[in-house]
Amino acid sequence: MRVTFLGTGTSTGVPVPTCGCKVCRSSDKRDRRLRPSVLLAWDGTNALVDTSTDLREQALTQGLAHLEAVLYTHAHADHIFGLDDLRMYNWVRGGPIPAYGSAATLAAIRRSFWYAFEEVEAGGGKPSVDLHPVEGPFTVAGRTIVPVPLLHGRLPILGYRTGGFAYLTDVSAIPEASYPLLEGLDVLVLSALRLRPHPTHMHLARSLEEAARIGARRTFFTHIAHEMAHAEIAPTLPPGIELAYDGLSVEVA
Repeated sequence: MRVTFLGTGTSTGVPVPTCGCKVCRSSDKRDRRLRPSVLLAWDGTNALVDTSTDLREQALTQGLAHLEAVLYTHAHADHIFGLDDLRMYNWVRGGPIPAYGSAATLAAIRRSFWYAFEEVEAGGGKPSVDLHPVEGPFTVAGRTIVPVPLLHGRLPILGYRTGGFAYLTDVSAIPEASYPLLEGLDVLVLSALRLRPHPTHMHLARSLEEAARIGARRTFFTHIAHEMAHAEIAPTLPPGIELAYDGLSVEVA
């Protein structure tokens, strides 16, 4: 399976409008971070984890021509507001796209995109998704997907594991019961917001602690704010731990 980082930034993206800090002014392409999402591709199947606000730009950059599934971590704007851009993939697919998430996340998506679920004038079209509440492991195109319960502040959210890969974003804490779901990973993707502590996200030092405990062969940090310059932070990380950047692709079993 190939994992491609479509966006490795936070809800604002990087650079941040109105900000003139050195990261927002950086000429290093790795410091340009769209809103967070990854593309999972295997055996002719494409699955998104989240439909970020920047989905259109991400899809054009990666040449994403078809889409078979979406896995939602939670319903904050930066993770769902690209849903309307699924319309084009409905046209290609000739029908709705299966979308998976917790019952609470799917209910929030119904509220945010009410017009997609009601009989209203379509105009230029409206997105069509089949919502599948996640209550345990499920299968997408022959691959088993295991939901990993996480906390984002007080909000319960989901990470996902498939094979030797796990994607955990917007994390502030990993419940004790979720650690067994993360054993024996080849590649872990974990959020690491910034250098300073944050009430609803792990900061770099905390993410390093969690990465060491989980012990994946390789760990990539994502959901990175404009406080961390790639060229400055990447060389300080322990072996096997890297900063992800937009457009990075990794092969994993």
